[in-house]
Amino acid sequence: MASGSIHVKVGGQLQAHIQQQIGEDGLYENASEYIRALIRRDLQTRDEAWDALQKELAPAMRADDSEFVTVTADDVFRRNQRR
Repeated sequence: MASGSIHVKVGGQLQAHIQQQIGEDGLYENASEYIRALIRRDLQTRDEAWDALQKELAPAMRADDSEFVTVTADDVFRRNQRR
C-alpha cells in the first residue's frame, strides 16, 4: 500500500497530550505511530458500531409486513409527551 503525507498542526493541550504518548515515557515511538493507532481504533469502533446496528435491525428486516403497525406523526408526539 502506498503511503502519503498529511501535515497537521496542533498546539496547546493537544500537543501536550501527544508528547505524553510518545518517547521514553509513552507507548509510541513518535507522533505518526500514535496517530496511526488512533485512526485504526476509530475504524474498528466504526465497524463494531455498524455490526451492532445490523444485529439490532436484523429481526425487523426479516419480519413480515403484517407485523408492523402504522403510526402517524401525531401518534409519535403523543407517545413522547407521556414520557
